[in-house]
Amino acid sequence: MKKIFFSVLFLLSFLFCLANVSQAAVPCSTVDAKAAACVGYATGKAPTPSPACCSGLQQLAQTVKTVDDKKAICRCLKAASGSLGIKDQFLSKIPGACKINVGFPVSTSVNCET
Repeated sequence: MKKIFFSVLFLLSFLFCLANVSQAAVPCSTVDAKAAACVGYATGKAPTPSPACCSGLQQLAQTVKTVDDKKAICRCLKAASGSLGIKDQFLSKIPGACKINVGFPVSTSVNCET
């Protein structure tokens, strides 16, 4: 009986540790939903970023808890930008227009891993 108790206790402790260590990064579906309103401006079809664009990106910025979160968001945005016709000259202006400090130059060619 004592052996079973310690085995169960060990298993529960192990699972608890795994749950705390393996927090998932921000999923691309969330990133896509929050950034969708920015496509018009980022492709040059809208004269300014919409309030919905800025609001979505501000919400997205608030979800960043770790460097891995930032990298995951970057990878999601970079993957989506290729198929949408995003133009760097508009994309690079979004953080300033929306008053969001991202801490690095925004570009379709940015290296998300650094």
